[in-house]
Amino acid sequence: MALSGTKATEAAFGQYGSSYLNGDGDLINLESSTKVFICAITMCEDTTFQKLENLGGDIRSISTVTAENDHDHATGGFGASANSTDVTTSHTFKTGVTIYGKWDHVELNSGGCICYYAPL
Repeated sequence: MALSGTKATEAAFGQYGSSYLNGDGDLINLESSTKVFICAITMCEDTTFQKLENLGGDIRSISTVTAENDHDHATGGFGASANSTDVTTSHTFKTGVTIYGKWDHVELNSGGCICYYAPL
């Protein structure tokens, strides 16, 4: 996570809040918010995503958007790998898995999850 010190500890314990998403089309859209982002997503059941978009369209977190998954070092990304695979509705995140990153839009295709917030 991009947080450090006290903010990171507080976010790790969910002290900035959370939201539960359940079922197709349930979503959180923070694209117009300037106060928080989603820093972690814990799957409460096997879950697939319709949309999983990085904060401000930046790279560095898994996404459903091709431009946000371009981690190729030659194109200004941060890694040495070729373009990462986009998350699609056929990618299932198993119950109990937690993913970490910086997202401002999460929309379910199926399943249920808890999205945890952190301050910008």
